[in-house]
Amino acid sequence: MTTHTDDKTTAEYAAERPARLEWAKHAPDVYKAMVRLDTAARQGLDHTLYELVKIRASQVNHCAFCIDMHTKDALAAGESVERIMQLGAWDESRHFYTEKELAALELTEAVTVLTDGFVPDAVYEQAARHFEEAELAQLIAAITVINAWNRFGVTCRMAPGHYQPGQYK
Repeated sequence: MTTHTDDKTTAEYAAERPARLEWAKHAPDVYKAMVRLDTAARQGLDHTLYELVKIRASQVNHCAFCIDMHTKDALAAGESVERIMQLGAWDESRHFYTEKELAALELTEAVTVLTDGFVPDAVYEQAARHFEEAELAQLIAAITVINAWNRFGVTCRMAPGHYQPGQYK
């Protein structure tokens, strides 16, 4: 149990849940392949855009570990707290983002939530207007990779809060 003290109160936080499985330890070749895939997917993408996409997909997937990691990495890279905070409601906070970022965020949600079984043509076409084909391919790869990381994180219940910016780079 963790305690938090400020000037007015002391609060006890809930106990941290342990991870279900240290999957990277038990499947090291898969982990190493994921790291290589992640490195390849980020090539040619703007770092800020890359982190925004990773945070947003992780929010949609409820991956607390990845939200923690990519928020810290984005902050360390100079991203504003305000833009990160608004990601959960980006469609209502469009004025915080460029048109290119908005297209990437919309594509991120469409690729992450395939409830209709496809990425809508309008969403894809909007992204294609803002990204050259090679950059769009990299963006799709980055979105796909963070979704895979999220599935490991959520399934194995990886605990947020311990990551330090750049720790895995």
